Amino acid sequence: MAIQRKRNGMEAGNTTAPTSAQAVSPSDDHPFVRKVRDYAERTLRPTALQTEREGVTAGRIQELRELGLLNHLAPDGYGGLDRNADRRVQEIMAGACFNTWLVWAQHASLTARLAESAKARKTLPDLARKALAGKILLGAGVSDVRSFPTRYIEATRTDGGWIFSGTISWVSGWGLSSALSVAAVEKPTETVVTALVEVGERTRAAAHLDLAAVAGSRTERVILDDVFVPDEHVISQQTLEQTRFNDIGIASDARSHHFGLAETVLRELEEAPDPLVQAVAATWRPRVARIRKTAYALSDEAAAAGGGPYQLGERLATKVASGEALATLTRALVVARAGRGLSDGDTAQLHARSALFVLVQGQSADVRRAQLTHLAR
Repeated sequence: MAIQRKRNGMEAGNTTAPTSAQAVSPSDDHPFVRKVRDYAERTLRPTALQTEREGVTAGRIQELRELGLLNHLAPDGYGGLDRNADRRVQEIMAGACFNTWLVWAQHASLTARLAESAKARKTLPDLARKALAGKILLGAGVSDVRSFPTRYIEATRTDGGWIFSGTISWVSGWGLSSALSVAAVEKPTETVVTALVEVGERTRAAAHLDLAAVAGSRTERVILDDVFVPDEHVISQQTLEQTRFNDIGIASDARSHHFGLAETVLRELEEAPDPLVQAVAATWRPRVARIRKTAYALSDEAAAAGGGPYQLGERLATKVASGEALATLTRALVVARAGRGLSDGDTAQLHARSALFVLVQGQSADVRRAQLTHLAR
């Protein structure tokens, strides 16, 4: 697949074109964004290293609930806001505490999907209503469908619903979530059934994932032991082909958390007393701003065009460029901090490991191919 591209003067391997700093988003003046930023600076950023070591807590989830962050994308009837400011909120959360962002962002994306489902239904099950009202936290177990037929959650039709069986490879926020959104496959028909699965006796941790990055995200492998899922808890049923079409849009874009993390590293480079370190930030800030602008424009265009592989080469190249920028910036911060940058009490290594996570998060075959093709040049 070709990933060579030009857009607004930027090529996949050359992001030096822009000369101005990242523009301030109009959403920065939104009252909800200001409230989240204040919370992030006051609470999340000062405790990010502690959260990495000790994990996201139930108290942290309660703070998010009180802020309105557990239903900020829900329909108006549930007290939520529209999506105009969501990118800025995502950037702020990811930049302040990547572990908290990871646990929260899965829930936020699921409430947005439930909101879409709510438009087509006259009534919603109690579990969905609680999620949309921000009363419970949702986890996600949807990525295994990418590995069908070698690895997946199996869905078997039964009276009044489905039986879900198998091991979910990756669930963040385990122990904090009341339910999971799970994508399972009915193998004979290759139908993907996505549903809310309550956490209970038949959902149990199989293994703690001892991650070198996002270690505080409470990520586990989780077994679904023939869990009954009532029809009312089904969010969608679609063909495997349609699911993979939709996934292209999810996996192929550089997203808000990339730029939130980049902004935090740029900020720490700018705060260094060494003029050479400051020069690195001065060089890379406009480059990151250009990648960000391009990424959001491409994502918006793809959504307007119906998603799928729309301008896929450009979108993949932009995602590769954002990953390269994060790798370079976090490496510069480690170099600037010298030996102390390797200490678990220094943010340089925290950000470097978070950048590594970004490289593999949601890594479809197309994304991996694009990354490796770029590195092989």
